[in-house]
Amino acid sequence: MIRIYLDHNATTPLRPEAREAMIAAMDVCGNPSSVHAEGRAAKSLIERARAQIASAFGADGADIVFTSGSTEGAALTLGGRDLHGAAVEHDAVRAWVTEDLTVDSSGRVQVIDPANSTLQLANPETGIVQTLPSGLAVTDATQAFGKLPVAFNWLDSQMALISAHKLGGPKGVGAVVMRRGTDLPAQIKGGGQEMGRRSGTENVIGIAGFGAAAEAAARDLANGVWEQVKEFRNILEKALEASSKSTIFVGKDQDRLPNTLCFATPGWKGETQVMQMDLAGFAISAGSACSSGKVRASAVLTAMGYDEVTAASAIRVSLGPRTTEEDVLRFAETWLEKEKKHRARAA
Repeated sequence: MIRIYLDHNATTPLRPEAREAMIAAMDVCGNPSSVHAEGRAAKSLIERARAQIASAFGADGADIVFTSGSTEGAALTLGGRDLHGAAVEHDAVRAWVTEDLTVDSSGRVQVIDPANSTLQLANPETGIVQTLPSGLAVTDATQAFGKLPVAFNWLDSQMALISAHKLGGPKGVGAVVMRRGTDLPAQIKGGGQEMGRRSGTENVIGIAGFGAAAEAAARDLANGVWEQVKEFRNILEKALEASSKSTIFVGKDQDRLPNTLCFATPGWKGETQVMQMDLAGFAISAGSACSSGKVRASAVLTAMGYDEVTAASAIRVSLGPRTTEEDVLRFAETWLEKEKKHRARAA
């Protein structure tokens, strides 16, 4: 069976450029904190990656602090601050904020006090893109970086979270991007690496892969790759919408990530759809999650006002740069066959 991967918002396949950079970094044996030639060679790989990411993210003049990913970045930037947030944020952000920001039916979040609030740039489940207010404390740009033509220096946010594996880099490495001079107390203390904000010997191999992936992602954006992805996403959406009258397409009229399609067929559980499509050779995600063996509705869709049955029936399809039109048409054909059988059983 030929499998088709349509879960890029969960993680993306490793880019060849990242793989090559990581293999080369494996031969550099020095500790980047050492002052000898071997140490300087390792340090130069980190600084090269820092420059690559700054260029790709439009963050010239900003500080880039490497972390193990956006979850650690959220803890570093949000921990102990009691910022305002919304229920549509990623769980890594929700763990640290007071969920008191209002979400409307279109998925838009109203921010009253930007300097004491956090707001994601793009939602990983629905793909809905937010308009960030001026002076925002922190934005989770994990899903947007590499898919949208955005620049940190345009955002007027004090800090941003990004992660390598969402744009074709390795898992286990990310970064916090911040305005130079930002006061950010270290959560991990020790040797004072990463400008004193994040101690511990740097993940040189992962960081090298992150830098190479960011550079390649920027090229894709410049070359219109994501416009093609958006076209394929829209082809899929239209094919499903034309044949499935009971299916709800979340955020259809909103500005969304070009690769993301979230839809719900009320009464047909998302987990069931994921399993059925997996057996048919497609990797997708459910809009709802299992916790301790109990199915709970998607917090994102619930916050947008969808009832629990609908919210528990959502799935997410997220395309990537190498997804083809044939891939999405095969998905549509297979999913519609299974949706027809579901309706027959439910009748």
